[in-house]
Amino acid sequence: MTDTNVTTAKPRSKRLRKKLYVDEFAVTGFGFQGRFVADSDELLDPFFDGLVELMNTRKLMIVGGTNEELFEAYLSSSDRYGSATEDDRKAVIEWLDGQTRITDVTVAELSDAYYGE
Repeated sequence: MTDTNVTTAKPRSKRLRKKLYVDEFAVTGFGFQGRFVADSDELLDPFFDGLVELMNTRKLMIVGGTNEELFEAYLSSSDRYGSATEDDRKAVIEWLDGQTRITDVTVAELSDAYYGE
């Protein structure tokens, strides 16, 4: 049986480490989720406008999904080999704490954006 875990595989060239986003090229991010408190989509527009503004200010990108009440997202740097930082995470927590349209928010610790470790 072969080792399929990219981060613990045999030593690799710098070019391959970069291509695989491992070791010094690893990218970190973090996730969050929360429940919406709104009767209509229009009430959520200011929430999403503010979130987009925060992402642009901190040079982050977001991937997420939502249904009628739950929102889940993962954030990482918008730079190719950039990573979200603990400062980014704290800024997002602070911003989310000030929002009235989302409750029961949980923010995960920083993790590997490609391999989830």
